[in-house]
Amino acid sequence: MKKHLYTLGLAAAFLSACSSSQTPSASTAGGAANSSSTAANPTQYANTITAADLEKHLRILASDSLEGRETGERGQKMAAEYIANHFKANGIAGPVKTGSNPYYQPFDLEKSSWGEGYVTVGSKRFTMGKDFFVLGASPYQNEEAVQVVFAGYGIDEPAYSDYTNLDVTGKAVVVLAGEPKKADGNYLLSGTDKMSTWSQDARTKAAAATKKGAKSVLVVMGTTDAEFQQMTGRYAGMLSRPSIGFGTSATQPRAANIYISPSMAAALLNTKPEQLATYGASVAKAGKAVASPYKVATNVKIKTARNRQPLPTENVLGYVEGTDLKDQLIVISAHYDHEGIKDGQIYNGANDDGSGTVAVMELAQAFSEAKKNGHGPRRSILFLAVTAEEKGLLGSEYYTENPVFPLANTVANLNIDMIGRSDKQHEGKPDYIYVIGSDKLSSELHAISENANKTYANLDLDYTYNDPNDPNRFYYRSDHYNFAKHGIPIAFYFNGVHDDYHQPTDDVDKINFPSAEKVTRLVFYTAWDLANRQERIKVDSNKK
Repeated sequence: MKKHLYTLGLAAAFLSACSSSQTPSASTAGGAANSSSTAANPTQYANTITAADLEKHLRILASDSLEGRETGERGQKMAAEYIANHFKANGIAGPVKTGSNPYYQPFDLEKSSWGEGYVTVGSKRFTMGKDFFVLGASPYQNEEAVQVVFAGYGIDEPAYSDYTNLDVTGKAVVVLAGEPKKADGNYLLSGTDKMSTWSQDARTKAAAATKKGAKSVLVVMGTTDAEFQQMTGRYAGMLSRPSIGFGTSATQPRAANIYISPSMAAALLNTKPEQLATYGASVAKAGKAVASPYKVATNVKIKTARNRQPLPTENVLGYVEGTDLKDQLIVISAHYDHEGIKDGQIYNGANDDGSGTVAVMELAQAFSEAKKNGHGPRRSILFLAVTAEEKGLLGSEYYTENPVFPLANTVANLNIDMIGRSDKQHEGKPDYIYVIGSDKLSSELHAISENANKTYANLDLDYTYNDPNDPNRFYYRSDHYNFAKHGIPIAFYFNGVHDDYHQPTDDVDKINFPSAEKVTRLVFYTAWDLANRQERIKVDSNKK
């Protein structure tokens, strides 16, 4: 359905729409599991989360007047103010001590588009968009001579490191994609047929290179140039479109993440493309990282010009302080940004992730209501609406790199992204939710989630996408992952994709609010247990 822009009283639409707290309904259900601080009935507060309130908020946040909530643009700012006003109206504190607004965690992103881009190796010239692609920012605004070094697979772990005795400070590091295998075909790191994060998350190698002081990491993709083009084809269309990222600065340097073709890699390493595979064979034979067999090129220059402009944005934070265990923290999150306007059509993002955002708002109101009645949580709870998820989980990355509360005190993250719809696998059976990651770091969190569902919600908990071999890789694709990579247990609530995913047709009228209500209440009961139990849940596993 084609959409048009409306101006229809923008300020009035969102400034006056904040709700006041509801009066909780009575119930006779039992108290929170393992809670020794309160005999409160959690159902009394869970029942304040209603389909009607979820719909009321979503009809504001996913309306045309908010213009698709594009990161850094007017609609995103309006959404941020609406969420903050809701927190304030319900007596939920803003925990940010710096800046003018205690509900905002502001930070600067960078909006940029590519200019001229090339790499020369002696007389050979390689072109951006054909021979290589840059993901995110790049420090090579002007042509710059670089020193190249080969670092195997670019892995850095205590038991296996490609950086041992290797100085990469300020250099361009060439690494192979994926991870090494043993002679028996199993992965060397896991000892099984299960690949690790080094294969699954492209940012891991860039982060390792950054930590070692590299200026860029050049990842060799594919075994032939044709395979490289096939694997990176989706990036070609992005070259002409502006992108949003953190940028690179002297105070926060990031190694440029560059995907390169086998031919370009061979030129940089003074070898032939077909010889690149011999390194993996050598590692498999040795069962460990081996020294570089390549004599790298010495006359290498890079230019990847960017046209840049600053783009301020903000996470929105609400805080309910705990009682006797208040220094420990539960984080409940969702992203409130979406795709904005494309080709004159508004991408309202009702499901993605307006639905999760309004769930967080209702959860905050429910816990605030409990606190007003003298039944506040023992542990504190942070309600975190993050920006720039659609740009690469940037808002949650910023929070976890610049936490308002210490990550060491953060017990768990419950993340909600897309609820209240059904995918093709659950047509006609709306009482379900995919739960992803609940057992990855803590068996206790998984048990708490299961118990909360069995006791109160009775939803079909579908673990299809929790499979580490699932090709969709949803575990790595929403904001919980930035907590998980810091060793914080997470649970991700998700209804699956549908035909309106990332389309202008993702509208409010397609949301099943009774279903969203049930999922939100499940999150409430899980959070209630986490916040009130005597012992903090343990991190007792490290599944991928």
